Amino acid sequence: MTIRHRITLLVILMFVALSAIGGYAVYQTRNSAANVKQVTQGVVPSALASADLVSEVKDVQLATMTLVYAPDSNMVAQAQDELKAKEASLRAALDVQAKAAASHAQEGLVAQARDSLANYFAAINDTAKMKAEGKNELAQAYLFANVAEYRDELEGIVETLRIEKNRQKDDAISALNGLLSTTTTAIAAVTGAAALLLTVIGSLLYRQITRPLSRMQEMMSEIASSQDFTRRVPVGRMDEIGRSIVAFNEMIEKIQQSSALLKQKTADIQAMLQNMQQGILTVVDGAVVHAEYSAYLEAIFETQEIAARPVMDLVFDQTDLGADGRSQVDAAIHACLGEDAINFEFNQHLLVNEIAKTMPDGRVKTLDLSWSAITDESDTVMRLMLCVRDVTELRQLAAEAGEQKRRLEMIGEILAVSQEKFHQFVDSATGFVSENERIIRQHVHADGAAVAELFRNMHTIKGNARTYSLQHLTSIVHETEQRYDNLRRPESAEKWDQQLLIADLERVKEAIERYATINEVSLGRKGPGGRGSVEGYLMVDQEHIQESLRLLESADPADMGGLLTMRDSVRQTLRLLGTETVAEALAGVLESLPSLAKELGKEAPLVRIDDNGYRVRAQVSGALKNVFMHLMRNSMDHGIETAAQRAAQAKDAAGTIDIEVGMDNQTLQITLSDDGRGLALARIRGIAVERGWIDADAQVSDETIAEFIFRAGFSTAEKVSEVSGRGVGMDAVRDLLKRENGSIELRFTDDRRGADYRHFQTIVYLPEHCAVDSVGLASERDAKPLQLDALSD
Repeated sequence: MTIRHRITLLVILMFVALSAIGGYAVYQTRNSAANVKQVTQGVVPSALASADLVSEVKDVQLATMTLVYAPDSNMVAQAQDELKAKEASLRAALDVQAKAAASHAQEGLVAQARDSLANYFAAINDTAKMKAEGKNELAQAYLFANVAEYRDELEGIVETLRIEKNRQKDDAISALNGLLSTTTTAIAAVTGAAALLLTVIGSLLYRQITRPLSRMQEMMSEIASSQDFTRRVPVGRMDEIGRSIVAFNEMIEKIQQSSALLKQKTADIQAMLQNMQQGILTVVDGAVVHAEYSAYLEAIFETQEIAARPVMDLVFDQTDLGADGRSQVDAAIHACLGEDAINFEFNQHLLVNEIAKTMPDGRVKTLDLSWSAITDESDTVMRLMLCVRDVTELRQLAAEAGEQKRRLEMIGEILAVSQEKFHQFVDSATGFVSENERIIRQHVHADGAAVAELFRNMHTIKGNARTYSLQHLTSIVHETEQRYDNLRRPESAEKWDQQLLIADLERVKEAIERYATINEVSLGRKGPGGRGSVEGYLMVDQEHIQESLRLLESADPADMGGLLTMRDSVRQTLRLLGTETVAEALAGVLESLPSLAKELGKEAPLVRIDDNGYRVRAQVSGALKNVFMHLMRNSMDHGIETAAQRAAQAKDAAGTIDIEVGMDNQTLQITLSDDGRGLALARIRGIAVERGWIDADAQVSDETIAEFIFRAGFSTAEKVSEVSGRGVGMDAVRDLLKRENGSIELRFTDDRRGADYRHFQTIVYLPEHCAVDSVGLASERDAKPLQLDALSD
């Protein structure tokens, strides 16, 4: 017989017995049942519902506050939905109160509550409109004024209704208690008899159901407390209890299988942490390291003291991270732990990703740090996971690769320049560096003229380096030039620091020497090459030599006139030794013009050179190159217009630069002009007025205005660039020419006096001995170069 059958039989027996005993009790209690029903189903629920009204009004107040102070539209929408639901609930509750009203007073209170409720939600709706229109402050003010007034009114009415309902409830309960007192006496007798019967039935139920259940529960508790999932509860009978035991045993078996799987996964994770070649740790509350971390972390930090250690001490002690950086990281960690995951997103940029850590033996390790947040189901950050990688070797390899790349780039830059030109550049740059070093060591304190000289020399080095596209040297020279530029400016905070200036110069010197070393050692291009200086080898045309030999062989010793003619011819031929054409001297500058034009957004210019048969000596070719490097750059930057501007003036897209060489009054003259807009006299005059060089209403000639461009620090550029704008150029040109006993002047070629722009020529003057006239020599069109030992003039 199953438990269900046993219980059914006992219930039938109990029902029969209790029917006779309880007949009287039923009769006695029926009279009071109606009153109980009236109180419990009418009066009491109505009173309780009136109390709930007060709570719901409070909930409406909270939802209204949420609406007004909601930070975004999503929360506003949620609050409005909640308010609609609360309004419907309150109206339904008032309908219940209206139906359960036991007096005219209660009906009146319900009517007043309905009116007040309508006014309250109308005020709330007005507040929501203000919030939707972005009038937050007005909405808040309206909340504490009108909305609060209607809320207080509604709460007063509801509270009055609650008091009235409680009074009705108390009266009804008092009347009911009197009736129940009478019924209790009758039921007591019936209860005594029923108790005896129930005792007998309970004893039977205990033996059949309770005792087996207790035994089963006891064994289940033992299994649960001992965590011994290999044990099973024995099955004594196959009724409901027996089937429950079978189900429990099946559950224990599944738990045993899951436990074994969990242990295996835990063992796998531990094995991974012990063997993976990466440091992993988690940061818990208090910004300390959790006890579980990867074993490789000990190899990275070279310590076993990791667990429960502050992460700031373990990771960031003895690193290149400054005090301010450490404070930011520490604050970011504390701002994330225990907070919403969005805090991690906001502060993640403060968690550094790479540090250089100094180990106890002085070695420096480069560590890569990767941070991530571990959150719970509510998206709260419980831990921060930190992955640490030792990337020291990777960074070293990257640095070596970068150095190798730079070296290859430098080799390519050097190979793009002829051996002779590169040798001349190195000699020129080394000379300027030596001159700057002499100036710096002679001046303990700042001197305006000295700074201007330093700047001109360095600017010339940079210009020549850019001419030959020596990019790595250009960047280093630019930094040193920038310091000189700051020293020139009175508003700059840069101070004269002799040691610092020498250190900057050493960096430039090392960069030049590095280029020179690569050129000589790696490329094997030692010395000036085939076109060296007069101290080494000279290049002379074979036709000239043959002509000189012919004259010598055909000379008649008795013919004095012929000997004089022969002497003059040979002397003229020998004068050409160690000379070169202006085009050859300026080849490097001319070759750099296309890249300069591209940088300026202009077309590469056409350069026309008319040397009239004059050649320049190699001793001044370096100075000419430096001078025309500045002049060409000024012509491209300030003179020649862009293609669009030239097209608007019916000019060719590409500008034209003309260079003419001549001799006048025993002076070599090299004239440069272009077909650009001309000299910006109006702007030069404006700058001169700004700097107090002339008065605004002064009547000054165009020639005087043009002379201002030779002042140190002068520039008409709108902004500083790699090409111009630093106020160096023409003053450097004049200084370079003075060193060669030369000069420079500007000569206007139009009659537009007082115009904003005027066309002009730049005329460079050098002593007569700097050039040789080759007009009287044989044609050089098909000449073949012949290398001779050095000869003197």
